Amino acid sequence: MKVLYWFILPLFMVLLADFAVSNREAVDIGLWPLVHVIQLPLYLLVLLALACGFIVGELVAWIAGRHRRHEVRRRGRRIEALERELAATQARLGETAPPPTPLPARG
Repeated sequence: MKVLYWFILPLFMVLLADFAVSNREAVDIGLWPLVHVIQLPLYLLVLLALACGFIVGELVAWIAGRHRRHEVRRRGRRIEALERELAATQARLGETAPPPTPLPARG
């Protein structure tokens, strides 16, 4: 899998550089209610839009996963409590009674 990653990453970087070199023309960016107009190279506008989309997508995925993260934390606390209870029970049984004999196999 790493070989595929190291093959695709340079290819992607070359394509990105080619896109940036090919699209250096300035474009006017203006939002309707505002009177200000900003001039940016086209490649910068496209790359900024992609970066913003990536960040918003990651934020939405992180927010959507909050229930799962909460459940994992809750189950982890429950497992720790049960392990403490098991250790206490084993310690108490070790003091008062001999270990149980294994059951014969059925079959």
